Amino acid sequence: MTDDILKKIKQLPPLPESAMQIEAVYQDPDSSFNDMVKILEKDPLLTADILKAANSPLYGFSREINAISQAVGLFGMGTVRGFALASIVKKSFALDLSPYGIDNDMFSALSKKQHGIMTAWCIRKENKLLGVLSPAAFLVEIGKVLIAQQIIAENAQQAFRDALVELQDVEAAERKVVGADTPEVSATIFKHWRFEEGLVDTIANCLNPEKADEEDQRAAKILHVVRTVVPINGVITDESVQAAKELVIKYDLDMESFDKAIENAR
Repeated sequence: MTDDILKKIKQLPPLPESAMQIEAVYQDPDSSFNDMVKILEKDPLLTADILKAANSPLYGFSREINAISQAVGLFGMGTVRGFALASIVKKSFALDLSPYGIDNDMFSALSKKQHGIMTAWCIRKENKLLGVLSPAAFLVEIGKVLIAQQIIAENAQQAFRDALVELQDVEAAERKVVGADTPEVSATIFKHWRFEEGLVDTIANCLNPEKADEEDQRAAKILHVVRTVVPINGVITDESVQAAKELVIKYDLDMESFDKAIENAR
């Protein structure tokens, strides 16, 4: 991690009170479904963002979700926590992803598609991991915002484009040009904001899950697969699906549910 990017992370404003309340409820083993609903209902704008996200066709619900209580009931507290944190965190950044050749709408669509596939794949057999995986899928790419800022500040846009062409690997190009990659920067942001260690560890090691703590390795493997199948432009291709399936086999994950999730996403 470079000093310049660390400085940018340390200068980030604290998360708003609503995020802290959501985290407090989620982390409290004595909290209930109703406690989460009450916190979310206090913020009408956040509620609207969550319901908009929850009604995405990616999740395949035939009926409209029109209440926070309904969203929490269908998705669970962990996944709705992901919806909420994604909305809050992304409003904390000024977005300019031009060094990556994508705009803000494409960046938002990327995160939503990764999360949609993650949820559809895991909601039945890996539900206990969604408390970590839901925010991880939404937020793992947020490090690109600070990396893009650094590329622009160094006037290194052409060097970055050249590295992308040469290396054919986004993270490798990031490391070559700015000395840090997206998962590393994202994990450091969430460590700065004092998110739980499991989320930070999962994001930090999603490129090399075997380096994660043992209890976080399965989540890191699933995140690796999802980031592989949905590349930076958000377009799922036969090549990205094949690469992801190779990881599903390597990591001994559930192929049948993965195939269904990809079919729905495409």
